[in-house]
Amino acid sequence: MRISEKPAQDGRAVAPNGFSGPSARKLPVPPRERKPALAALAVFLILIGALGTTLLVMRTGDRVSAVRIVEQVGAGELIPASAIQEVQIADTGIDYVSWKFSDQVEKTYAAVTLLPGTLLTDRMVSKSNSALGPGKAIVGLALKDGQMPLELAKGDVVQVIYVPSGPKETTGGQPGAATQRVLSPESLVTRVGDPGSRSSSGLISVVVDASVAPTVALYASNGQIALIALPGAK
Repeated sequence: MRISEKPAQDGRAVAPNGFSGPSARKLPVPPRERKPALAALAVFLILIGALGTTLLVMRTGDRVSAVRIVEQVGAGELIPASAIQEVQIADTGIDYVSWKFSDQVEKTYAAVTLLPGTLLTDRMVSKSNSALGPGKAIVGLALKDGQMPLELAKGDVVQVIYVPSGPKETTGGQPGAATQRVLSPESLVTRVGDPGSRSSSGLISVVVDASVAPTVALYASNGQIALIALPGAK
């Protein structure tokens, strides 16, 4: 015997458990809560970022002329025209010396040792030179190997030492104890080598007190002068 259910009046079969219509009806979902404050904050941050990027691009494009050092200038030396060059840099607000004052730079002295590639600032120069001022003198030395450090350069600071060539001078009555003494504790090297020659040949010019300059020159002529570099005094 075949048993059949009576179809519903609307033509749809009765679903199990008494539900009619589609077997899986979705439950109503509550509407999502909108947060206008967060949306406004996001828009504000986007605008701030865009404004900052625009200002950075505009600031990068704003360039000025500055003075760059292209050859080493020792502390206390007059800055020559050959040691400076014009360069275009971004305007960062740092007090770099403008190129329009380049003619005045050539009349100033280096307050510190200026290395190639350095952008010049006001604190790096001085209108007067204390190293070559009153009471100072420049002495030329002709030194041999062992009397000066290797790779000594213009702008270095050295000690000028008297080194006896033999045991004639004694200390405390002890024969053979040579008297060595410092003639100048800190001397600026103003030149290394012969300007007309490519080789250094041991020619050095240093700044010493005028009171000891004759003594340094005398000992140097007898080969009794040695130099000790003071890297920390630059």
